[in-house]
Amino acid sequence: MHSNHTTKPSCCSTSRGSIAKEGTVNQQATLKNTDGIKFKEKMVYLSGGEFLMGTEDRDGFSADNEGPIRKVNVKPFYIDKTSVSNREFKQFIDETGYMTDAEKYGWSFVFYKFLSEEQQRKFQQPQGTPWWFAVEKAYWYQPEGEGSGVEDRMDHPVIHVSWNDAKAFCDWAGKRLPTEKEWEFAARGGLEQKKYVWGDELHPNGEHYCNIWQGDFPRTNTEADGYLGTAPVESFPPNGYGLYNMAGNVWEWCSNWFDKSLNLSPKVDPQAPKAMRGGSYLCHYSYCNRYRVAARSSNTMDSSTGNLGFRCARDAK
Repeated sequence: MHSNHTTKPSCCSTSRGSIAKEGTVNQQATLKNTDGIKFKEKMVYLSGGEFLMGTEDRDGFSADNEGPIRKVNVKPFYIDKTSVSNREFKQFIDETGYMTDAEKYGWSFVFYKFLSEEQQRKFQQPQGTPWWFAVEKAYWYQPEGEGSGVEDRMDHPVIHVSWNDAKAFCDWAGKRLPTEKEWEFAARGGLEQKKYVWGDELHPNGEHYCNIWQGDFPRTNTEADGYLGTAPVESFPPNGYGLYNMAGNVWEWCSNWFDKSLNLSPKVDPQAPKAMRGGSYLCHYSYCNRYRVAARSSNTMDSSTGNLGFRCARDAK
């Protein structure tokens, strides 16, 4: 692996524990689904099988255990074509009255370009990732804090959702979060060992295939791909399996812990990191470079940010 890329931090994520604020969150009761699978029509059936997972590419991060490349077998499963949208999440909230972790804590992380200078003076920044601010009253339905809304973004991915929130939605929908193995199998779309979801070139024929940072991170985003923040969930060409935005846009929670073995662990520890995949609109080659299909990151179960969402999977019976 490339020596410069062994320990690079992620520009994309910061965890709740990086800000000194009072308060803890109690786990809520599981929301059982009793009336069939929600949004079933948006799921794609994948027959599974063996594939080469991981990378030994020089652009990879060895500290993230992206390699070595290994043969992995995946059982047949279903996965959502898109990440969960604000519209879908609103239906979940309306039907259950669920309160997200961000609402219970009273704040979530927002990228500085979406904040006024007054807001930036008012809110705390985590050390190491000063482009994030812990914005009070930043929740899924007001992503930039008080006065913001999602009415014109109902087809965008829901953000400011913790792993706990994503699991609660999945429980309600009769689904679950994908494992990292499933996520990467799905993201590769039938291609073997390509750097990106669509191939080895970032901009085939000069076209944009994902929503990532364009320009000089974190100062200047030229928005050459059309977006400063999130894009609608069906933006850009889908991959070989018909799945949208498996690279960029928002990070997506996976079910498993962020460990070397990639195995599901039975322990429940809110301080232990859960795996995230796919990169986000903040990823850039100069810093994060985690929109590559084998790239991984993680966050704690109760953390939420303005570039973190999820998509659902379910077993193939």
